[in-house]
This record gives sequence, C-alpha cells and structure tokens, in this order.
Amino acid sequence: MHERGMDMKFDMHCHTREGSLDGKVPVEEYARALQEKGFDGMLVTDHNSYNGYRAWKGLKEENTDGFVVLKGIEYDTVDAGHILVIMPEDVNLRILELRGLPVRFLIEIVHRHGGILGPAHPCGEKYLSILNTGKYRNRLAVMDKFDFLEGFNACEPGDSNRRAREIADGFGLPAFGGSDAHKEDCIGLGYTIFPEEVACESDLIGLVRRKGSGACACGGTYYARTTRERIGKIKGILLQSFWFYNRLGSILRARKRRRELKKLYIRIR
Repeated sequence: MHERGMDMKFDMHCHTREGSLDGKVPVEEYARALQEKGFDGMLVTDHNSYNGYRAWKGLKEENTDGFVVLKGIEYDTVDAGHILVIMPEDVNLRILELRGLPVRFLIEIVHRHGGILGPAHPCGEKYLSILNTGKYRNRLAVMDKFDFLEGFNACEPGDSNRRAREIADGFGLPAFGGSDAHKEDCIGLGYTIFPEEVACESDLIGLVRRKGSGACACGGTYYARTTRERIGKIKGILLQSFWFYNRLGSILRARKRRRELKKLYIRIR
C-alpha cells in the first residue's frame, strides 16, 4: 500500500530486455532502479509485446516491496506511429501484440474493451509519431478520440515536447511523462505525478476518465545519449529502414490480425 502521501510518481514509458528487442535492462532491475530514485511505480510499454510485464508477474510477490508495475504496450500502427495502450488488468487481447492495425481500428478495439490510449512522442520522428506520419487531416481527425498523450519524453528534443504539451492543452488531454528508457542510464529521467493512489490499471483508467487534463502532471530531464544524437547524418536511413520494418511486419501479421479481429467482433456483437 502506498504510504508516502497522496501523490504518486511513475515512469510511464519503460522498455525492458524481456519485451523489447532494443531493451537492455531486465524488468526487475528496471523497477529496482526506479525505486532507488524515489518512484512509486512504472508502466511497462514494450514494443508490441507484454513479455516484460509477464516476466514481472512471474516474480515472487515479496520482491515487489509495494512498487506498482502496470501493464501497458507501445503499439506500432500502420498509419499513426507509436501509440501507448493501457488495458484493464483482467483484459488480455492478443491483437495488441500483432503490430500493424490502422489507428482507427486500434482506438475502437481499446475503447470497446475498457482501455485508454494516446500517442507516444506525438511530435517526434517521421514514421514513429502521429503528427509526422500520414496525411495531416487524418492525424488531427483522430486526436480527440485519444484519452491522453505523451507530453514529456526524455529522449525527445525540447521543441517536440513543447509542441506535444500545446496539443494536450488544446484538446484538454492529460499529458503523461516517461523516460522511454531502453538503457540503464536513461531510467527515470521522465516522470508523471498522479494526485491519488494508482495501484492497478483500472485505477489509472478511472483517474484519467474522471479528471481529464487534471489527472496528472509531467516533467523530467533530457537524455543526451539517444541514438539520433550518436548517429548524426545517417538518422534518415535508420528512419527509412524502420518504415520498411513496420510495413513488412504489418504484412506478415495480417492473417493473424484478421483472425483475432474476427474473434473480437463476434464477441462484441
């Protein structure tokens, strides 16, 4: 049980070695590092996978020491970049581990099953963020369907975060903050402060729905050793390769997605 007062401090964008191909830190070490930095919890947001969260659930309860680990995912859409998704703790959808859905389908599925979602680094790099992917009118057409957006990402430039906060203010959305850490030295650089206890995913979902833009505050420190900073001029090549990677992944998983979608819509009807 949370004992430090009403406010709770979370890192809302965390990648683990168990769940992300580019993650370097095991989930248990990640949680321990955040605890040492004074955090109360974290949202595991591995790329199209819940394996990091599954690894945490496999740990013995006594190892958690009251630290809250929430189940999330960073989903790669085919047309709107990366979207952070949070589902109720008793909802498990296989479709969310099969990247490549159009964002409109993703929004419908998540909301029909009681979850919330919002763009990660919405003003970030091409192909990775909603405002730099697809046609401008299509991007804005779905913005009011989101429940939050990422207003501070420790691996984004200051201007990207500033514009993200302006969008959050314009649409009245809560702005989450997270480190987007894949390596140990970035853990905990971004944070979100919640004004009441968040002990599970349903607590967070309820808080966001009840308080809207007043559900949290965010901030942090910028990470200076991101991949984009180190690779310099070849960044464009890397981003183009991601586009091919995402498109290929979407094509390869199309049959499985159709099968899972059929199951979901049969249940809905």
